[in-house]
Amino acid sequence: MKVSARNVFKGTISRLVTGAVNAEVVIGLAGGDSLVAIVTLESVKSLGLAVGKEAVALVKAPWVMLMTDGSDIRLSARNCLAGTVASVEDGAVNAEVVVTLPGGNQVTAMVTRDAVKELGLAPGVAATAVIKASHVIVGVPA
Repeated sequence: MKVSARNVFKGTISRLVTGAVNAEVVIGLAGGDSLVAIVTLESVKSLGLAVGKEAVALVKAPWVMLMTDGSDIRLSARNCLAGTVASVEDGAVNAEVVVTLPGGNQVTAMVTRDAVKELGLAPGVAATAVIKASHVIVGVPA
């Protein structure tokens, strides 16, 4: 599978909670990390989502927000993945920031150069990748 999304996570569905219209899908990743996605019930049906099934989570880098010093704040975003900045690559306007999670997975974010400066993002700095569950696209092997 070739996709333009910078973040492609392979894992196994560890939890599936259905509601009236949508479902919450938790995908366990290697190393103990996990991602939560919100998908429609139609997607659950058409993809055959079930606990124990292999799945892929896709997240475009611009959908990833970063924060530092977030220990005193709670967010409604379901995915708040704490890690350490592995690299920062500056562009003309934006920067690509890679955060390594404790389980070894890496999350890539595209943020403004101003954000990098304001947050003090640099290799070795603790940072949290924030991803709304509705921004996680779920796929399954064909």
